[in-house]
Amino acid sequence: MDINKVYKDILHKISPQNIFKNEMMANHTSFKIGGPADIMVLPRTIDEIVSMIKYCKENKIKYYVIGNGSNLLVRHKGIRGVVIKIADNFNDVDINDTKVTAKAGVLLSRLSKLIMKESLEGFEFASGIPGTLGGAVAMNAGAYGGEMKNVVTGASVLDSHGNVIYLNNEELKFGYRKSIIQEKGYIVLDVNMEFKKGDFQKIKSITDDLTKRRTSKQPLHLPSAGSTFKRPENHYAAKLIEDAGLKGVRLGDAQVSDIHCGFVVNLGKATYEDIYNLIKLVQKVVRDKFDVMLETEVKIIGEE
Repeated sequence: MDINKVYKDILHKISPQNIFKNEMMANHTSFKIGGPADIMVLPRTIDEIVSMIKYCKENKIKYYVIGNGSNLLVRHKGIRGVVIKIADNFNDVDINDTKVTAKAGVLLSRLSKLIMKESLEGFEFASGIPGTLGGAVAMNAGAYGGEMKNVVTGASVLDSHGNVIYLNNEELKFGYRKSIIQEKGYIVLDVNMEFKKGDFQKIKSITDDLTKRRTSKQPLHLPSAGSTFKRPENHYAAKLIEDAGLKGVRLGDAQVSDIHCGFVVNLGKATYEDIYNLIKLVQKVVRDKFDVMLETEVKIIGEE
């Protein structure tokens, strides 16, 4: 791929301040790890997203669509092709009484504050979940008894042929940390949600309580990808890891958090290899001791 040619081509589709060459992925992942992406674009509209994907397909250029990079581990050689980041510029929110429509790139932390401000209840669980709305819908993110499937009424998505289609709640086929979006490789564009009017002080109190519980029980002061492993059937990943004697274990600057064993954290200078090898170590020890294979929540991308 000729980076300069691609850059010139997409100048006709995206404004220059939203196109970057050799952009370090470490600046766009919550792990703070990752080498350069050949090209990164920050689209502002659905049309820009559609035109970028169409361009990449027509020219046989690899492309990756990411949100806020909160569940990504990017290799140090970086990413060949185009990274389309649906976050920074694609984050409008419209609230009309109890109905909320939001673009996929809005951060859940910001969205939850806007919803709380309108005294709408039912989204308190999402206030501390890292990442964007699009990613949360795709994986049916949840915490403290709440899940996206309980508040989403439907979503506009981009299918593999570049068509924008609308899926209602039932058609999204939500399951535990999954949806049809992952299964089909769809891209979430905007999301419709509905809530109930509630008491502002009660909503704020619940949100504050959940925030306090998170900050005291999770290593939020260190770079990580949130929960590293999915919850295995009939088990809890963090308990298995702690019972396996892995709490606080380090490889280089990667560590199994001594606050919450479900988190692998970057102590400051962790490399991709540190994080990857520690994840593999945890999986092996837990499998050997308890005959349970932990699946990762984290997605690994980039050139090997």
